[in-house]
Amino acid sequence: MHKAARTGLCALALVALASSAQAADAGKGKRVYQKCVACHVADRETNRFGPHLKGVVGRPAAQVPDYKYSQAMKDAAAGGLVWDDAALSAFLSSPKKKVPGTSMRFFGLWTQAEIDDVIAYLKTTAQEE
Repeated sequence: MHKAARTGLCALALVALASSAQAADAGKGKRVYQKCVACHVADRETNRFGPHLKGVVGRPAAQVPDYKYSQAMKDAAAGGLVWDDAALSAFLSSPKKKVPGTSMRFFGLWTQAEIDDVIAYLKTTAQEE
């Protein structure tokens, strides 16, 4: 095998190993999510200070009935914000940077691993009844 091909295969193998080693963990995400429970419910359609997050992944922003959203969140929704992995990641990293003027009083999670884990956990809550 040509040296360049071997090097390329080794690089691909390392990337695959690194990706699987850092795969999101819903169990860890549930633990990290404890920072959110004062304001949000993830496994039931019950609003608290913040809207419930059951089924949030893939949902357009500002769509929970009977919750009074900030004008900033309503504007973000009108602009097409959908809570996909990328949008949730940006919001959980820095809510006020993703949606300037949001009323969410949270400074964000510190690491991408925590963010990925919380998103993985939120994906599981859509299935719970």
